[in-house]
Amino acid sequence: MPLYEHVFIARQDISGAQVDQLVEAFTGVVETGGGKVVGTESWGLRNLAYRIKKNRKGHYIMMNLDAPSDVVVELERQQRIHDDILRYLTLRVDELEESPSIMMQGRKDRGSRRDDEDAEPADKKPTAAAAPEAEAAEAPTEDAPASEAPAESETEGEKE
Repeated sequence: MPLYEHVFIARQDISGAQVDQLVEAFTGVVETGGGKVVGTESWGLRNLAYRIKKNRKGHYIMMNLDAPSDVVVELERQQRIHDDILRYLTLRVDELEESPSIMMQGRKDRGSRRDDEDAEPADKKPTAAAAPEAEAAEAPTEDAPASEAPAESETEGEKE
């Protein structure tokens, strides 16, 4: 059977127990259709990027599904008509992740976002030996004043 990651956002004013009831109801929909819910993650109450139906926050839930496509269509249909569901998104994946999702990992667990691990941090100041080289590189060349000189001579010529 195909594998899916299904995320939905529930309204902010429902309780955590009601969110659990929603998850159980949607799990029942999947199981009655012949699929199974491999895993469920609750990402908690999070801020929305923009208002959705006058809500600024929402309960985010992710479900990993192993189900036929007609079960996913039925799940989405039921979520579309449910008043407590603001948005949903289903993605077909090649394989389900065994580890917790990125949303469940702490910032320290994720690792660096930089491509080059051995690059020097931006806030690190150059050493004393490297400082003169850096100043020499920043110093203007002699070509720069020469390019400005004609502009000054023209203004002097206009004054006369």
